[in-house]
Amino acid sequence: MRTGIVVAARPGVAELAVRAEELGFSSFWVYDTPMVHGDPFVALSSCAGATSRIKLGIGVTSPALRSAPAAASGFASLNALAPGRIVCGVGTGNTARRTLGMPPTTTAELEAFTAALQGLCAGHPVEYREGDRAHDVRFLHAGQAVNTADPIEFVVAALGPKAAAVAGRRDAGLVSFGLLDPAAWRALHAARGGAPRDSYLMTALHVLDDGADPYGDSARDAVGHVVSSLLAFAADTPSAVSRLGAEEREAVRRLLERRGTTATAPDRYTKLYPGYLERIAPADRDLITPSLMDTLTLVGTPGDLRLRLAALAEAGVDEIVVQPVVDPLEEMAQIAELIDGARS
Repeated sequence: MRTGIVVAARPGVAELAVRAEELGFSSFWVYDTPMVHGDPFVALSSCAGATSRIKLGIGVTSPALRSAPAAASGFASLNALAPGRIVCGVGTGNTARRTLGMPPTTTAELEAFTAALQGLCAGHPVEYREGDRAHDVRFLHAGQAVNTADPIEFVVAALGPKAAAVAGRRDAGLVSFGLLDPAAWRALHAARGGAPRDSYLMTALHVLDDGADPYGDSARDAVGHVVSSLLAFAADTPSAVSRLGAEEREAVRRLLERRGTTATAPDRYTKLYPGYLERIAPADRDLITPSLMDTLTLVGTPGDLRLRLAALAEAGVDEIVVQPVVDPLEEMAQIAELIDGARS
């Protein structure tokens, strides 16, 4: 199985991208959540000039964040800086929209946006519509500031069959966040159908020393950002709470209380998403429940982790993309050692 790294956009990401390339990682991704993190196109432009081999991905943008011409310009501009190394992740904008207090877009809008991006980035004219007005648009400066000659890889963010089917119709790959159930991946691939494309799993990973507590402070610090992202979503989406167990529902209740908001407060998103996908505060370790750690993240000894990765690979996951948050350079080295050990 290949491995990649995903981080939040901020100054200094180019150093991480360089180290990821040196360690043999296949891809380096940046999140696209404008009101929480920096701009991914700015971040990846610095990575493009500092690296020569590693794929550079945005995971993921959305039709609710940018128009298709604006997004296509960003991706084709990156493709001019790193020809053939760009991965365009697209999704309904689940979190990026919720940080604005807005709902995600529909799968129909996602599909239309993906088709427009694919066409524009390949140098073709596409229909651009605003209300009742529609015109064919295309890059007027291809071959100069933008690169439409080298292919851009497209992947669709999916947790269920509707988005996976969009990926199939658009001949795109899949990317999913925290989906560690091999059976769920097999279902996604069945819904996608068609010729295989690369599938990426984004999560957090922590390698345990022999005898270490899998739910101790170091493990919670290393993977808590993924668990807390699910808790924030549940706190922001009351209908999701009913699908959680008693321990998780209690964690959501404590999160809301700790952030000084409620599940129905109009401005709750301003209280729930600061620090999103960043290292958790020590005071919030109690919110990181063992059950969610097991469900959403990879924590274990090297032997345990290699078995789980092998099961995911058998289910069709081509690459695991890990976000390190405690000591990124050290964690990247540990992950590289783990994967190298699995190959040997």
